[in-house]
Amino acid sequence: MLESIQQTTSYIKSRIGDFEPEVGIILGTGLGGLVTEIEVDKQLMYANIPDFPISTLEFHSGKLIFGMLAGKKVVAMQGRLHYYEGYTMQQITFPVRVMKMLGIKTLFVSNASGSLNPAFKKGDLMVIEDHINLQSLNPLIGRNEQELGPRFPDMSQPYRRDLIDNALNIASGNNITCHKGVYVAVTGPNLETKAEYKYLRIIGGDAVGMSTVPEVIVANHMGLPVFAISVLTDEGFPDVLPPVSVEEILAVAHQAEPKMTLILKKLIAGL
Repeated sequence: MLESIQQTTSYIKSRIGDFEPEVGIILGTGLGGLVTEIEVDKQLMYANIPDFPISTLEFHSGKLIFGMLAGKKVVAMQGRLHYYEGYTMQQITFPVRVMKMLGIKTLFVSNASGSLNPAFKKGDLMVIEDHINLQSLNPLIGRNEQELGPRFPDMSQPYRRDLIDNALNIASGNNITCHKGVYVAVTGPNLETKAEYKYLRIIGGDAVGMSTVPEVIVANHMGLPVFAISVLTDEGFPDVLPPVSVEEILAVAHQAEPKMTLILKKLIAGL
């Protein structure tokens, strides 16, 4: 794996010249609009990058964007990868390892998720302070590459507390409803049943989604600080659970995206 990461990193460096990103950004479902805020220097299609997995979802464009955002050099993934697409956990997290090799010092992650907490409503934001991993595999299973990280990485603080506090202060100062909570990762692609939503809430979840945790595990393995934020696009409350369509989820994500973008831009500016 290490050789493949190094080869992919070398190829990207040959295309972006002396541009060295300091911030990595993963944009979740329906949240790719942040790239319009980036002063773009280079764009690379996933399909043209050796060994780089290609997003199979029609609403994930599949580009690496290099440029300036809030005065910082960034690389943004416009389109992320999911376990339910059929990729291995190592493939899903491969871009995180490459971004680290390219030079990033902090990773910012966004996603669309469903609320489990009755106090968290559709259209609100939630900063992730911790997670519960219910996906069936872990990206660190297999031979450990000591050059990438330790065999048994600590996960007592997977999300940077200072960035969490700063994000909540930014939200409060801009009249944005933003909560702090626990994200539960499941495999998908189906949404949950009433009994599953009830179970996820009982075990401590505030929101549920199908991504993010593999990337966060690998970032921590490599010593990379992480900030993650969810746009709550639907409500998984068992007693009142209407059917939800992907179109509805995308519509809510698009509507809430400017609030998320504001928080991310101000956080990045303050690094």
